[in-house]
Amino acid sequence: MILFACGGNVDDMKGIRILAVDTSSQVCGVALCEGERLVAQSSLNVRSPHSRTLLEQLDLLLRRSGWQPADLDLLAVVTGPGAFTGLRIGLGTVKGLAQVLSLPVVSITSLQAVAINLALTMEPVCVLLDARKQEVYTQVFDCRGPVPVSLNRARVLPPAQLLAELDEPVVLLGDGASAYADLITQKAGSQVRLAPACAHVVSPVRVAWLGFRKYLQGDAQQAENILPFYIRPADAEPSKGRA
Repeated sequence: MILFACGGNVDDMKGIRILAVDTSSQVCGVALCEGERLVAQSSLNVRSPHSRTLLEQLDLLLRRSGWQPADLDLLAVVTGPGAFTGLRIGLGTVKGLAQVLSLPVVSITSLQAVAINLALTMEPVCVLLDARKQEVYTQVFDCRGPVPVSLNRARVLPPAQLLAELDEPVVLLGDGASAYADLITQKAGSQVRLAPACAHVVSPVRVAWLGFRKYLQGDAQQAENILPFYIRPADAEPSKGRA
């Protein structure tokens, strides 16, 4: 079993077995990877509690892959921002596995997990995630390389305010961009482009890949040090009907 690394290269770590989990939205995603190679993944956008679907997906992927929990070397989890209940379920599951199996954990923000869908894009990429309450979580990334690099701090604000601030060519993506597509069409200038719908959601295999890259850089932590990333204090309060 591979434990807390202080850096390495892809060739040396290509056999590392990774479990990635994303429960930050209504979509519940799980992926198993061996290094950079996808072994199995599942994404469910259904109205079913993540507390049930996550464990079902995890059990199915492990069985179909012929893996046991003890075969895992690394866990990657999306820590937010997103729905409080979903984040709590995903983090709780990952932390439980990490503590039982003595595994390192890498945290990935939902904003970066969406931004990587447009890796190698020359223009700045602005992620918008639906924060409810007529607001979006947002952050701008430089996606010219394989790993998105943040250009500003993550914020939560009304989408109209964000659009008014955009004064340079930029690509918008995320479920917030989809939710406010009409407003974007009305308010955004010609230099603002909307990414296709397939780029708006988190892909669990990309979460695993980001986790693998951060692990190689020595950016893994013990489970107890992984915390949710809320941005807005009110997001820490459970609300009915959220994933």
